[in-house]
Amino acid sequence: MVRDQKMNIRGVANCLWVLSVVSLLVGSVQGRRSFAAVKKPDPNNAAATARWLVSQNSWGVLNTLSAELGGAPFGNVVSFSDGEPGKGAGVPYFYLTTLDPTAQNALKDQRSSFTISEYPLGTCGKADPENPTCSKITLTGKLISVDEKSKEAESARNALFSKHPEMKGWPKGHDFQVYKLVIEDIFLIDWFGGPKPLTVDEYLKTKMSLATYRDKSVDIL
Repeated sequence: MVRDQKMNIRGVANCLWVLSVVSLLVGSVQGRRSFAAVKKPDPNNAAATARWLVSQNSWGVLNTLSAELGGAPFGNVVSFSDGEPGKGAGVPYFYLTTLDPTAQNALKDQRSSFTISEYPLGTCGKADPENPTCSKITLTGKLISVDEKSKEAESARNALFSKHPEMKGWPKGHDFQVYKLVIEDIFLIDWFGGPKPLTVDEYLKTKMSLATYRDKSVDIL
């Protein structure tokens, strides 16, 4: 009987091991799937590509000027949203605390830039993040706080919380507030041939058409 029990325990352990391996393999495959909910636009349509990059991403690198570092640029990974799902307007909003250098810097000098890459979306295939076919965009302008009592702040919070639910539970005593980047210049690379000419006006007036770009996630193995 003892022998049978040992064999049963060993069998269960083997099954658990197999399930763990399968789980890891499945997770690995799923991790290489496209996370973009909307298909990438034609590279020739710079405005649509720029809006796609901003709407589909959830984080990027926000750069401010640090007084403590003698005016040197300070980059920080931050979460963002440009609007509620399907309603993005192209303006990135952030939920920042003055306990962090980024908000502190912005209160002293609003000049900022925000860089986003296509790579996290899983749509670059085997291309390196620096490859021109793997799009990237840098929005330069001023990082300003949004009036907490305004309708804009309420809308921005809804947009941020819908994309980043964890934000709702962030400590109230940490003075988290809504900030936005007022865009003044756009640098976009989405193919070979250098940066695409794109004005802020063209960018903001472009509408994201889900009917045109809607596509299911695809394997990029």
